[in-house]
Amino acid sequence: MEIDESLRAGESPQNLVVRLAREKATAKKAPEALILAADTMVILDGEALGKPDDEAAAREMLLRLAGKTHTVVTGVALCDVDRDTLVADVELSDVQIGPMSEEEIDWYVATGEPLDKAGSYAIQGLGAMFVGSVFGNYSNIVGLPLPLTRALFRKLGFDLRQFRKTGKPRSI
Repeated sequence: MEIDESLRAGESPQNLVVRLAREKATAKKAPEALILAADTMVILDGEALGKPDDEAAAREMLLRLAGKTHTVVTGVALCDVDRDTLVADVELSDVQIGPMSEEEIDWYVATGEPLDKAGSYAIQGLGAMFVGSVFGNYSNIVGLPLPLTRALFRKLGFDLRQFRKTGKPRSI
């Protein structure tokens, strides 16, 4: 599945992540499927920070984030293939990263964890030790805002609690 993840002219980061989530959710069709997709981006001083290309890019992102507050934006889309219905929305959370020395950044980059993460850190991993404060939904920062996901399932008439019992959602 090849999806162009570049920001289009005039497109806000919020619209970009929702567009990408929608495209991912509708890229493959399977009968009787509910397809959930998400895309997350870090915004610092109005600039979108995606996943770093290499260790040097990760180091640069972390230097920029250190001691500052940034916004994590996640677009979530849910497609009900049988009903040809798609719902989507966006969640925003703010994260304050504490001061980081260059030695700490080099150590963290060397762990490999930042290399496949938007903004070059994982709040659910070693990167958590550098997070000073979170304003908003924690699961959004991890990459899938669970309250928003629940709301999208409810919008399509499904109760997520049913997955645990049957593996399949039931209408509410």
